[in-house]
Amino acid sequence: MSPPAPRRPIGAGPAGVARILYSLAWWLATPLVLASLLWRSRRQPAYRAHLAERFGRYRAPAPAPRRMIWLHAVSVGETRAAQPLVEALLARLGSEAAPIEVLLTHMTPTGLETAHALFGDRVRHALLPYDYPGAMRRFLAHWRPCLGVLLETELWPNLTHAARRQGIPLVLANARLSAVSLRKGLRWRWLIEPALARLAGVLAQTDVDARRLAELGRRDVVVTGNLKFDVVPDAASQAMGRQWRQCSGVRPVVVFASSRDGEEALFLAAWRQATAGALLVIVPRHPQRFDEIARLIEASGLRWSRRSAVAAGQMPDWAAIDVLLGDSMGEMSAYYTMADAAVIGGSLLPFGGQNLIEPCALGVPVVVGPNTYNFEAAANAAVSAGAAIRVPDAQAAVQSALALVSDAQARGHASQDALAFANAHRGATRRTLEALLGFADA
Repeated sequence: MSPPAPRRPIGAGPAGVARILYSLAWWLATPLVLASLLWRSRRQPAYRAHLAERFGRYRAPAPAPRRMIWLHAVSVGETRAAQPLVEALLARLGSEAAPIEVLLTHMTPTGLETAHALFGDRVRHALLPYDYPGAMRRFLAHWRPCLGVLLETELWPNLTHAARRQGIPLVLANARLSAVSLRKGLRWRWLIEPALARLAGVLAQTDVDARRLAELGRRDVVVTGNLKFDVVPDAASQAMGRQWRQCSGVRPVVVFASSRDGEEALFLAAWRQATAGALLVIVPRHPQRFDEIARLIEASGLRWSRRSAVAAGQMPDWAAIDVLLGDSMGEMSAYYTMADAAVIGGSLLPFGGQNLIEPCALGVPVVVGPNTYNFEAAANAAVSAGAAIRVPDAQAAVQSALALVSDAQARGHASQDALAFANAHRGATRRTLEALLGFADA
């Protein structure tokens, strides 16, 4: 009888070689990583804060062993999407005699700020390290979670390897994979497929996402829906928005929401050509671009004001402005509440689009451009349901938005369709929570 074949250690073989080369690339890129942090910190000084956490070193005390569930939400959008799931975890586990804590990690300062605003000290907060092998080992050894949850598209080879070695189940939840991301993933399949295989489970938003993940080698995907449909708009922000709308007069309001680099100039040019009588509210996606957009609006010749220039509890001089620059954080629900229609940023140029579910949940019909691959299923469903209008460019977006807000009957029908669309897709939080607790108990 021949002796049994020796067991291959975790990380050996072609997948292990691929991960070693990947890790080497991270080490070689370290000077660029540090330079990027310093460059970003010119506009956002918070990028210089918590530098040690970027490399897996934490001052915060460690929790009791295996008494923590960890969720990673890379930035603002993912953090807001995680809100119903975090609240459900706190409600489900917080009443135990020895409750399980929740840790939220992020990659951006704005994600960290959003988490503090949403949850305060009810959860722990930290930055996830960059995907160096040692940094990920230190991160997991310090926090010692009983379960890790990566939201949407965050898949890091060294993190998945370290979690497997330390016996920590890691789940990719609310997972989405666009056609663009699939093409990229297939080019890097030698690195992505082993990382997917090391996960304890994958919970996808849609059947389309599940099929695409199967093309990357993960076939046991469970479809649980999109958590963003379960996000409840902030009541205080809604009250503020209703007050703004009441005081802004009879003019209709169009919100250009989460606009991205290059889109504002196109939109403002089209807006000026339309000689609209409506009020335009521009809310850039990234706070470091607020001053840049202020200069663009000033150069357009339109009368304008900044949200930040309005004292707390007061109102802009609505009659004196054509454009309001929404240079504030955490008030998107207020801007949507005052809107008659919303144009979704990131969709007019090839950025993949931003979240269109939030305005629909508030009964605001939306206009989207041709680039919605980040929210492909939701955008297509919204268009089919009459909750959204798809247009080819910025000029058409302005025309469609103004046509919508000038026709009360059409706007009313579209508003009802938006509400019905949002309500029809709720329930992902419950399904995701039950699946995750099964992995935690395993």
